[in-house]
Amino acid sequence: MTRTLTIDIWSDVMCPWCLVGWGNLGQALEQLDGEIAADIRWHAFELNPDMPEEGEERTAHIARKYGRTIEQSKEVQGRMREAAEAAGVSLDYEGPEPAPEAMMWNTFDAHKLLTWALEEHGAEAQTRLKLALFEAHFNQRRRIGERDVLLAVAEEAGLDHEAAADALDSEELARKTRVEERAAMEMNITGVPAMIVEGRFMIPGAQPPEAYVNALRRVAERTASEG
Repeated sequence: MTRTLTIDIWSDVMCPWCLVGWGNLGQALEQLDGEIAADIRWHAFELNPDMPEEGEERTAHIARKYGRTIEQSKEVQGRMREAAEAAGVSLDYEGPEPAPEAMMWNTFDAHKLLTWALEEHGAEAQTRLKLALFEAHFNQRRRIGERDVLLAVAEEAGLDHEAAADALDSEELARKTRVEERAAMEMNITGVPAMIVEGRFMIPGAQPPEAYVNALRRVAERTASEG
């Protein structure tokens, strides 16, 4: 009998390691097919909550934030691309040339939409929107800090444009998103991705598929023995 585990993922759509972690988790779940399945929900974590509206060029941002040179920043991004390829996902630009600058944006409104998608449409729709936002950011280099772009991505993910616009205007959704961010702080989540399995077992960082397989099996065994 397949055991379904709840996995809550704190993540940011600007985070390349979050996409790598998602790819590796997917590979792990394929290995566990027929044994363990997952009910996945995404939660808000802003890597750069103070990012201004105009954004910041990605290479310069990594160099500034982590105290690296521009060359070191490019090397870090090269390692990220290699990890993504191994995970079966892509961080590469795939749109028309000339390619837009690779930018970092403020993501609070994106998180509001993800909070709304889960609340109103369920986990599957939320994951669909999350993956669409990853694609828009990494593969299409769209300006996902902007309202019109977010609404277009939501519509492309099968969600209603007007309802998404109402969600972006909602102070209640803003409050709920802030609650999710505070929950991460209370659980000492300081980096993402951070996966909480069955509400209490944390898997930090982007792990290789085998690590996810082993961790999920341990949780399944432990929770089965408890209940």
